[in-house]
Amino acid sequence: MLVRKKSFGRLLLIMLAAGILLLAGCSADEQEQLTGVTILLDWTPNTNYSGLYAAIDQGYYLEEGLDVEIIQAPGSVVQMVAAGQAEFGISYQEEVTYARISDMPVVSIAAIIQHNTSGFASLKDKNIETPKDFEGKSYGGWGSPVEEATIKALMEQYDADFESVDIVTTGEVDSLIVMQREADFVWIYYGWTGIEAELKGLELNFIELRQVDPALDYYTPVIITGEKLIADYPGLVEKFMRATSRGYRLAIEDPLEAAGILLEYAPELNEELVKASQQWLADRYQADAETWGIQDRETWLAYSEWLYEEDLIEEIPDIDDAFTNEFLR
Repeated sequence: MLVRKKSFGRLLLIMLAAGILLLAGCSADEQEQLTGVTILLDWTPNTNYSGLYAAIDQGYYLEEGLDVEIIQAPGSVVQMVAAGQAEFGISYQEEVTYARISDMPVVSIAAIIQHNTSGFASLKDKNIETPKDFEGKSYGGWGSPVEEATIKALMEQYDADFESVDIVTTGEVDSLIVMQREADFVWIYYGWTGIEAELKGLELNFIELRQVDPALDYYTPVIITGEKLIADYPGLVEKFMRATSRGYRLAIEDPLEAAGILLEYAPELNEELVKASQQWLADRYQADAETWGIQDRETWLAYSEWLYEEDLIEEIPDIDDAFTNEFLR
């Protein structure tokens, strides 16, 4: 249903654009010059991606001569983008860091949200207010090494015993259900799961990572592309990012409109959650940055150094190759 709706919406926009071009006296050849572009999502549709849907819906990509398709990645986003199977994708700083170390030529070209909004959440009655309180509790996660390393590092700051924590691999499932049935605390993104908990009346304690350790204020999520696309078609990347930036500016300035657009393309989502999440994120997409999407070298370096110090990576990649602000100015 979603695919049909997206396809119809895009077809409608193309038809409208074609009509505008005809009125302007353009030739049929010029109409056919739209460049097909694919961006891969790393998760199901949610408010992190609202700017992309807004750019499609408002015709910003068409104005740049791009016919953009948004699809959920059938596999690893970084691997597919690195292999040239898609022009763009959604990833996060940690994944890009690992990819660079593995010689995958992907580059982060924008931070969708300026600060890390993730952290460890638990039901209020668990009395987990600091990493010290993780002692003797169970954690439910998706099984990534970085989860254990993060919990351990935070607990060490509080002189707490990491070995007393029971790590339960639950996979990529509903965190709120895990929190209520399988584990004492989980890792969530507050802008979605935290807001969902509020709407359901669940009282949470939330330990925001960046408040405990500034090195954990990394970029998540980010938009990535491949080095080859930047080298061979910098104009295409520039056009894509110009339209994408306009989409996120719409989400910042008019969150309810952005929510309505996202719901049109993903009608299966909870309307109340989308609207509340969109309003919560509106001030956080750009936050204190000069403009939406800007990435800071110190943020990239600090998190890489943290991963290195925690023995999660054996080398620090060349930070200047991992990201660029070139297409945001």
